[in-house]
Amino acid sequence: MRPFLPAAFAGVLLAVGPLAAQTPRELARTHAPRPTRPAITSQDLMTRLYIFADDSMMGRAAGTPYNLRGTAYIERELRRLGLRPAGENGTFFQDVPLTRRELDTSTPLAAGGASFTPWRDYFPRYQGRGARSIDGVETVYGGTWGDSASLIPAQAAAGKLVVLALKPGASLSRGAIVARFASAAGIAVANADELSREDVAAYRQPSVGLAPSAARGPAAAVPSYLYITRAMGEALLGAPLERATPGAAGARVRGGIAFAHSPAPGRNVVAVLPGSDPRLRGQYVAIGAHNDHDPPAPGPADHDSVRVFNRIVRPGGAENSVREPTVEEWARIRAALDSLRRIRPARPDSILNGADDDASGSMAVLEIAEALATARSRPRRSVLFVWHTAEELGLLGSEYFTDHPTVPRDSIVAQLNLDMIGRGGAADHIRGGPRYLQIIGSRRLSTELGDLVEAANRALPVPFEFDYSYDANGHPQNFYCRSDHYMYARYGIPIAFFTTGGHRDYHMITDEPQYIDYEHYRRVTQLIHDVALRTANLDHRPVVDRPRMDPNAPCRQ
Repeated sequence: MRPFLPAAFAGVLLAVGPLAAQTPRELARTHAPRPTRPAITSQDLMTRLYIFADDSMMGRAAGTPYNLRGTAYIERELRRLGLRPAGENGTFFQDVPLTRRELDTSTPLAAGGASFTPWRDYFPRYQGRGARSIDGVETVYGGTWGDSASLIPAQAAAGKLVVLALKPGASLSRGAIVARFASAAGIAVANADELSREDVAAYRQPSVGLAPSAARGPAAAVPSYLYITRAMGEALLGAPLERATPGAAGARVRGGIAFAHSPAPGRNVVAVLPGSDPRLRGQYVAIGAHNDHDPPAPGPADHDSVRVFNRIVRPGGAENSVREPTVEEWARIRAALDSLRRIRPARPDSILNGADDDASGSMAVLEIAEALATARSRPRRSVLFVWHTAEELGLLGSEYFTDHPTVPRDSIVAQLNLDMIGRGGAADHIRGGPRYLQIIGSRRLSTELGDLVEAANRALPVPFEFDYSYDANGHPQNFYCRSDHYMYARYGIPIAFFTTGGHRDYHMITDEPQYIDYEHYRRVTQLIHDVALRTANLDHRPVVDRPRMDPNAPCRQ
């Protein structure tokens, strides 16, 4: 699932010292793959997951050869199962035009008599094609973020480079800052001295996104955005930040923030199981997951320290911002250290395997494909299987597929999205347990699709207890907008998003196959298979009885 907050690693984790895992099950680090069977089984899902989330995949980040390695495994399985290619040019692949963006350092910034060096004095963030130029604009002191009374009016920032101080302990949200000063030419937050080594290393890495040629419509104009040192902020304003007056004008800036682009590899994997009914086989029930995760972390951290630190301090993993533990929390962490070190040595790791996010979804789609392809009878409608790339970068693969579908878009009658379906136990979620499952969006466009999900669940030997709370309008975690289903929903295609929810390993080096609950995972996969089969065998399309949205509008719950 696409992160809502930055997935940064706290330097404190390296200083805590190694802490051991919690149960013997967590000590299992390897699994020998075995041939899969037609039925959906825990063993098959384990085999597939240990292949797809192996260290050799290096996180499967979109725009890297390792993502291609992961998609090559899916393609080999589809060929073995005899599914029909539904990508481009008779293949299982749809190339997605990704680009690698790297700061162009040929025009560094200067102001007055001072010049500044990128990655030492300032750290730019990519803001898209519509980022405004700051060359020749005037600097203005915008006040202290976190102290709303000190901030200048939004209109006073128009066309200027706004320098902001940051109140100690204040939450730093780039989105909120940009929204507050949306008319500014640029925004410079003077907090670069406090950036961690991990943040600095991450910001220096090239980013990946859709190539400008693939973008839809004109680029929205937004401020350029950068983090700067206090020394640079004071040079821009001509005064110490502590004595600067909000609204005070500073020097004019020379130079620019530009990014050079180069092609990056990315591809969706697309296959079809043709339907058995000549009248309906031209319609499709789509089942999808995302095939990408994250690149390796900038530096290693001890696996067990991260897990135990997160269990106590950061139970949602990267969904929670990093904070300093309390004295009592530090005591709980350190109390375990002496005895835990007797179990095993430290396990430094930097690979974000993405076993739950979203190897679990990707391998469940493959398992469903095998079950349907080997069944005695096929569903009436065709089933479209799509493994989207670059979900973690902003739903880019699903955006590209739904904008450039390889089957007629209006022939897709529903889309079932699987993203993080391998956990959901009591240790992961306050309401978690053997019957826990979150459902999002199943009635937002089609009441009938939601009813089909409920009916399939009631038919299970042990039905799930659905948690619909994350589907509420205005939910702060905004899950409806954060996974690939949304790109189908914006075109009026009914969707149902299945997930067992977040946990302490979300976007962490610890999201590994040994922590998956394979029996729960099997039951979730079977339910989705059953929902797909019921939908594919309907004598009519699921009725769309709720308002459609503008496919070009920003996602809102």
